[in-house]
Amino acid sequence: MTVVEAKPRLFGTDGIRGVAGEYPLDRAMVWRLGAALGTVLGESGEGPVRVVLGRDTRESGEWLAQSMARGLNASGAEVSDLGVITTPGVAFLVRHHGFEAGVVISASHNPYRDNGIKVLSPAGTKLPEALELRIEEALDQVTTPSGDPGAVIRGRPELAHALAHELAGDYLDFLESSAGDLTGVRGHRLVMDCAHGAAFRLGPELMARLGVATEVLNAAPDGRNINRDCGSLYPRVIAMATRSAGAELGVAFDGDADRAVFATATGREADGDHVLYAASQFLEERGELKGGAVVGTLMTNFALERALRARGLALKRTPVGDRYVLEEMQRSGINLGGEPSGHIIFGDLSPAGDGLLTLLEVLRILAATGRTLEELLQGYEPLPQLILNVRVRSKPPLESVAAVAEAMACCRREIDGNGRLVVRYSGTEPLARVMVEAEEARAVRRHAEAIAGAIESAIGAGSDARPERTITGD
Repeated sequence: MTVVEAKPRLFGTDGIRGVAGEYPLDRAMVWRLGAALGTVLGESGEGPVRVVLGRDTRESGEWLAQSMARGLNASGAEVSDLGVITTPGVAFLVRHHGFEAGVVISASHNPYRDNGIKVLSPAGTKLPEALELRIEEALDQVTTPSGDPGAVIRGRPELAHALAHELAGDYLDFLESSAGDLTGVRGHRLVMDCAHGAAFRLGPELMARLGVATEVLNAAPDGRNINRDCGSLYPRVIAMATRSAGAELGVAFDGDADRAVFATATGREADGDHVLYAASQFLEERGELKGGAVVGTLMTNFALERALRARGLALKRTPVGDRYVLEEMQRSGINLGGEPSGHIIFGDLSPAGDGLLTLLEVLRILAATGRTLEELLQGYEPLPQLILNVRVRSKPPLESVAAVAEAMACCRREIDGNGRLVVRYSGTEPLARVMVEAEEARAVRRHAEAIAGAIESAIGAGSDARPERTITGD
């Protein structure tokens, strides 16, 4: 008899996501989630539960944070509300100050209408699924309060503001202390795209502390412009701006700044795989790379696997999601891992993907080697790759949809041994993701579009396939 493990019904690979104001991100439900979380955290009975709360710049963030905080308060938990701060900032503060949990109100790289709830463990990592299930069980026992569940939380605003400023300062102190010797890049110029997101203050302030001349783009959030035609989802923006400015380096974050992608002085785009290539070589040459391997995901470009193999290193692949990358790193004693999207984990510094920390590590490598990012990436050329997203109305097993299975089989026959096909559902959105990579760019596009078209015809939600990332290879 096959035993099927229970899976959380609300929590996806990166917390709870949805449209702000609609279930499960309506005021009453978020209050109940806060109350359930506080109840579960308080089951140990070892004193008052302390939770640190942060959010990105979406217009819905403030009222969602208020609803969450009031629910936590109702369960007896104490809440430190930081206001706008990056997800990795909250992750650091949970660890550093011994909070029982951290909560981030953010939908990361999604459009402003979406939002989400990420719950972090005392270690600053994603919660284990067993605890997510326990929270959902407790949720069933929580009733919606009378009155407005989104009303302002109790406490004196001036004290809360002072505490938020102090804690954000602690995070910046940690980043500054992690930077190492950046003397070699003091005269360099950096272009920074903040995506109108959570790094819009922290990023420029950090660079000012470190004396790195920085031109800042997209750092004027209005609640609705987060990720809009900017940030890590639009790497061409930072690439063009870096080249136009004559800067040595460009970096772009996403809405909550746990991702970072880069651009060279010549306008070459460099995603997470490029960072892993450069960082693994740097760490290996200094005897600092642990485990003889780097951790990537199913989406990691095959060219990186080949490049690592040529240096006697392995690439360990996991399902998509930084939680799975971290789990494999910890299991195998590896200190470097990440995803093409720009989630990079430097395990000796933090268990969290942190865009600002990734920027510091790239600057450290440039300073220590005296080389440009363009030079560090010589010899690495990703295989042509195309990722298409198709909005779907349901998520049946893709192999069970005849037309989709046939298109996938055709692709596998043609690229066998010389490429890869990954077709999966998003863990945070109603999307099917089609990734094809192969030696020949035209074959990549032909097969990706055929598979995406089959998905759209069978289970599409009425929108055309849209590209997430294209690597043409030219």
